Amino acid sequence: MRKLDKQLSCCFTGHRDNKLPWRGNENDPRCDKLKKTIYDAVEAVYYSGIRHYICGMATGCDFYFCEAVLKLREEHRDISLEAAIPFEAQADNWSSSQRNRYDRLVSECDFHTVIQKEYSSGCYMRRNKYMVDSSSVLISAFNGKSGGTMNTLLYAIRNGLEVIQLPIED
Repeated sequence: MRKLDKQLSCCFTGHRDNKLPWRGNENDPRCDKLKKTIYDAVEAVYYSGIRHYICGMATGCDFYFCEAVLKLREEHRDISLEAAIPFEAQADNWSSSQRNRYDRLVSECDFHTVIQKEYSSGCYMRRNKYMVDSSSVLISAFNGKSGGTMNTLLYAIRNGLEVIQLPIED
């Protein structure tokens, strides 16, 4: 993979669908509002100079982020999108609809970075550190609860990234 300029790169962290108040019901108006907020943030960092976006490809907010970047890329062909995959079989145990969505989104990414071949404890945080270490901006959809999203957000702050926090409505 070619080396991309971290100053022109943005990554994302956010909760999986089962941790969101609407529990995966994307017809919920709060979900629509978050998707719009994510798109607006993706567009804003584009206009600030960001051209490369890195997504961890988990269900929930990662999917929303990936879809927002793909939508923006329809208008701005200078955008590249990278799938940062923690381990090869990340989506193997997901529902068929989640797996189909994952496969479609990964296929639309310009780059694929698989952090490691097989699952091990800590592989998700290694993926998150890779994304932060490769970026200058982090967009975060965070509800204040501890977990991987909080750990990634704190890691980004400690490493001096510009952080854009997006609210999640209860």
